Amino acid sequence: MKKQHLFLAVAAAFTLIQTAAVTVFAAVPPSVHDVSRMLRHSDGAVFPIGSYNARNVNHFTGDSYVAPLSKGPVPVANVTFVRGAHTHWHVHHGTSQTLLAVSGRGYYQIDGQPPRQLLPGQSVTIPAGARHWHGAAPGEMFQHIAVMEPVKGAWTQWFEAVDDQEFEALP
Repeated sequence: MKKQHLFLAVAAAFTLIQTAAVTVFAAVPPSVHDVSRMLRHSDGAVFPIGSYNARNVNHFTGDSYVAPLSKGPVPVANVTFVRGAHTHWHVHHGTSQTLLAVSGRGYYQIDGQPPRQLLPGQSVTIPAGARHWHGAAPGEMFQHIAVMEPVKGAWTQWFEAVDDQEFEALP
């Protein structure tokens, strides 16, 4: 009987260690509830947060969420960037992209130009073919609405991540 109890105790300890290791080492994005709580400190979320942006996980630094806001022919989405999350450099070929800042503090940068801050109520239209990135300021939450005219043959080309040192140096 003692061997059986010892075996059960060892098995239980192994399971706890394995569970703790998965919890510590797994890159689990924050829940929508946690993101909503974080946004309260950035003037709150006006639009839905949506779901985890798994489709673009390889093109973003950090966690992001996307909530489609339209069902019409022009795609409109609210994008939530969690604490410093931002896109990699990319180009929208054949169409422009308009960004409307709605919550928190963010940046965008067109290649060859200095980074520019985006605050709620501000907007920018990135011209078609312009290499750029956009997202939250370092350590901060940010939401913007993204609008892109659907143009036949338009596509997005992704490049490298934004330089970490340059990004972290942003005010």
